[in-house]
Amino acid sequence: MILSRFAIAGFAITFALAGCGGSPGTPAVQPAPEPVPVPTPSEPLPGPATPEPPSKPTTVFLTHWNLCAAPRTEMNSNNLPYPDRQGTLADEMTFLRGWIDESYLWYREVPANLRAEDYKAPVDYFNVLKTSALTASGKPKDKYHFSYDSARWEALNSKGVEFGYGVAWSRSTNAGAPRTWLVTTVEPGAPADAAGLRRGDQLLTVDGVDFVNTADADAIAKINAGLFPKTLGEVHQLTVNRKGTIVHASLAASSVSTVPVKNTKVIDTPTGKVGYLTFANHNAVSELQLIESIELFKAAQIDDLVLDVRYNGGGLLYIASQLAYMIAGPDATTDQVFEQPIHNDKITRKPPIPFRATAYGFAAPRRATAGMKLPYLGLKRVTLLTTPGTCSASESIINSLRGVDVEVNLVGGQTCGKPYAFTPTPNCGTTYFAIEFMGVNAKGFGDFADGFAPTCAVPDDLDHALGDTQEGMLAAALKYRETNACPAPAAAMRASARPLQLVREPVDEISIYTRPR
Repeated sequence: MILSRFAIAGFAITFALAGCGGSPGTPAVQPAPEPVPVPTPSEPLPGPATPEPPSKPTTVFLTHWNLCAAPRTEMNSNNLPYPDRQGTLADEMTFLRGWIDESYLWYREVPANLRAEDYKAPVDYFNVLKTSALTASGKPKDKYHFSYDSARWEALNSKGVEFGYGVAWSRSTNAGAPRTWLVTTVEPGAPADAAGLRRGDQLLTVDGVDFVNTADADAIAKINAGLFPKTLGEVHQLTVNRKGTIVHASLAASSVSTVPVKNTKVIDTPTGKVGYLTFANHNAVSELQLIESIELFKAAQIDDLVLDVRYNGGGLLYIASQLAYMIAGPDATTDQVFEQPIHNDKITRKPPIPFRATAYGFAAPRRATAGMKLPYLGLKRVTLLTTPGTCSASESIINSLRGVDVEVNLVGGQTCGKPYAFTPTPNCGTTYFAIEFMGVNAKGFGDFADGFAPTCAVPDDLDHALGDTQEGMLAAALKYRETNACPAPAAAMRASARPLQLVREPVDEISIYTRPR
C-alpha cells in the first residue's frame, strides 16, 4: 500500500470529508477522533473499462444505472465511450437507494426516513445509506462503507498505480502531540526511494514545519500539503531521524507503479528449505507474480512457506483463492469450498467460491494466461506474518486453509477482523463499496470480526528490512518452525514495543468478489 491519499487525521491534524467515503476533498483543519482517509485529486488517470451492470436480482434500480447528472464525454482507458447517459441527480440517488435496498447485507437496518433531496451529492447520500447499529463495544457495526473515484480505482486495481511518493507510514496510537510517524515501506524506484527514505525513519519536519509537536492551524495545513500532494511533479521537503542521524529528503509527486509481490527467496535452514515472500495487495498485478513465486518455490522443493501479509489489506478474493490452492494443492482442496458467500435474504444463495486451480487472467501490464493450470506446493502447514493491517482477503486465506485442515500458524499480531466482501459497483464516475456478503469456510466458520489471534505474538520490527532473516517477525517464524514454541525474547519485545497502526484508507482493506467465467 502506498500512502498518497490521506491527510493526517485525528491527533489535531485533519482533512475535511463529506461523510467517510473516501471521495476527493479539500484539506481543512478540524478536530476528529479517528483518522479519516481522503483521496486527493491528482493528474488525470486512464478511465476504467466499460463496467458491467451490477448483478442483482431485480431491475427496479437498474433502469437508473448510468443515468448521470453530468455524463462523462471523454473516452475510457480502452478508448471507448463511457456508458453514461443524460439523467438527473435524482436518477443517481434512486440508483443508490435501490441498489442498497437490494444488495446491502444489513439493508433492514438502513434508516427508512433518509430523504435523497436532503443531500447535495450522490456520495453524501451513499455515506448515510448504511446501518447505524453499534457493536457490543459501542463501535459502528459497519466501518467499511466507502466510495472511490472510478478512474483512480481502475488504475489502482488493474495497474497497481497510485499517486504520491511511494511511501507508507505507521503512526503512534496516542491522541495529540507528540506525534510519531515511522516509514513502514518504501516502493522500489519511487520518489521516496530515490530520495533516500528507509524503513524505520521517523518523520520530523515537512517543508520546515515541526511535524512532531506543532498545533498551529497554518502549520498543519502546510504539513498536509507537503505529505499529500495534489499535482504531478509537486516537490516537498521532508526531514527524518534515522537512528540519531538527520536525513533530508526532497520528493516529487509521481504516479507510482507498485509491486505487490516482493522479496521472493528460499531460506536454507538446518531443518530444510523455507520459502518467503512479501505479499502486499491482492490486485490484478499480483496474479502472475504469485504464480512465478510459487513456481520458484516448487523448483527449489521447499519444505515450508512463510507468507508475509503483515500490511496486506486484501483485494480480489479470486487471487486469495488461487494462492490458497497453490499453497495446499489439489489433495486438500479438490471439491472443497474456499469461501461461501452469505448474502441478505433477498439474494438467492450463490455458488461457493472454490479453491481455484487455474488462473483467471486478470487484466494487468503482465497478465497470467486465463485457464492455465496453477503450480502448487502441497503443504500441510504454512506460516503467515500478520498485524492489525492484515485484513479481508488476507484473512480469507487463513480461514479457508483452516477450513480444509491445513495448519496455519500466525506470527506477529492480531489481524484486523473483516469477514465481509464487496462487489465494486460503478455509476457515473464513482465506484461504490457497500458490504454485500459475509464469507464462511468449508466448515461453515466466518465469525472473525475481532480478527485472528497470533499463534506467536511478536511486534513489527521496523529496524530491519522485510525479508531479512534477522527481522523480528521472520526470525520468530523461523524459530517457531524449529521449536514449535515462541522465542523467549518475544515477551520482552512485546513489552518494550511502541503500539503502532498503519495509516491507510478503506480502499486498502477490502475483499472483492469477481464474477465466475
